[in-house]
Amino acid sequence: MLVAIVGRPNVGKSTLFNRLTKTRHAIVSEEAGTTRDRQYGKCEWIGHEFSVVDTGGWVVNSDDIFEEEIRKQVTIATEEADLVLFLVDVNTGVTDLDAEVAGILRRTPKPVILVANKTDNSTQQWQAAEFYSLGLGDPFCISAATGTGTGDLLDMIVEKMPKDAKVTEELNLPRIAVVGRPNVGKSSIINAFIGEDRHIVTDIAGTTRDSIYTRYQKFGFDFLLVDTAGIRRKNKVNEDLEFYSVMRSIRAIENSDVCILMLDATRGIEAQDLNIFQLIQRNQKGLVVVVNKWDLAENKSNAAIETFENAIRDRMAPFSDFSIIFTSALTKQRIFKVLETAAEVDKHRRARVGTTKLNQEMLPLIEAYPPPSMKGKYIKIKYCSQLPDTRIPSFVFYANLPQYVKEPYRRFLENKIRERWNFSGTPINIFIRQK
Repeated sequence: MLVAIVGRPNVGKSTLFNRLTKTRHAIVSEEAGTTRDRQYGKCEWIGHEFSVVDTGGWVVNSDDIFEEEIRKQVTIATEEADLVLFLVDVNTGVTDLDAEVAGILRRTPKPVILVANKTDNSTQQWQAAEFYSLGLGDPFCISAATGTGTGDLLDMIVEKMPKDAKVTEELNLPRIAVVGRPNVGKSSIINAFIGEDRHIVTDIAGTTRDSIYTRYQKFGFDFLLVDTAGIRRKNKVNEDLEFYSVMRSIRAIENSDVCILMLDATRGIEAQDLNIFQLIQRNQKGLVVVVNKWDLAENKSNAAIETFENAIRDRMAPFSDFSIIFTSALTKQRIFKVLETAAEVDKHRRARVGTTKLNQEMLPLIEAYPPPSMKGKYIKIKYCSQLPDTRIPSFVFYANLPQYVKEPYRRFLENKIRERWNFSGTPINIFIRQK
């Protein structure tokens, strides 16, 4: 599910974003218009996960050249999100800008939660009553800075979450999404996948998340393409392509098992590519990196390929165990390799390692290279196993002092597992628990 935070400048949208995502990614400042580039994050609450997007402040009749673009992006966020948090400031009360935003939100069919921010005491809670005039129901009083009321707000968000569609679960087929920024060839490669024999392709009705699943049954493959590019028309949105692309990518990633991340060989790896890669990582999805338009590259030597691969892995570190395929959707060069690799990554996601074999391989390594001692205490790991029924391969190591096992040693364990078993393209979870 996608939740958009909207409102006029300086009501605390970025502060609330940081609070919900437990990060400090969004810059918080008293200056209006600070948030111009979008921020995307992941929120977890009582076993539920959803994506959050922080938008810029809504301003009209402004001379600032950025304000028009901010208004466009707020509109797109409102149209694309499943739920909208409309933030207002209890200290300043209802303003003309609040009324303007409320007028737009009253016309949207999406659920809207009116959130009165900066409510730090009981007196200010009484002041929030004036927001009833906006016609959006009860104002929900919180303080994003201190966290007051945010737990109750998250409870309400979870209550309003749409129920997951059952169509794809019943089919139990791998879901593969093609994602990337605009003009990298997503539409072209999907058309190349489908080809001319369109009778093999069957459309499955859209889910409540508004994704389109296309069943692909060719060359021995049987999976669902989560389509965000050429097959589905962009519904009433023709403004900011970069922002629209990421909004669509969030939906595609959430509804997929494996993501095919498209890069442009003529432009290299850019900031937007890394944003989408981070979304894939946060959502713990399988990954295949495809460098498209390779037929247009000036230098196609092995040295050029190696340099390109190293640059991609360096920018996406520490996760580097994924395949990179150089293709051309136009000439259909190596597109079958893309499908083959995506199907293999899905198998790796579901792979199981026997407990006996895991202990035979890992315990001698751990004994030879134990976790560094902390505060004069030695950490001992005596047993490990793979957890059943998880979205991605997850391994648990039982230690006498799990709180002292730090992230570098977890990465060491993950790397050793990857050396011995093929988990290419899929993230791995490492848990350290009390023996």
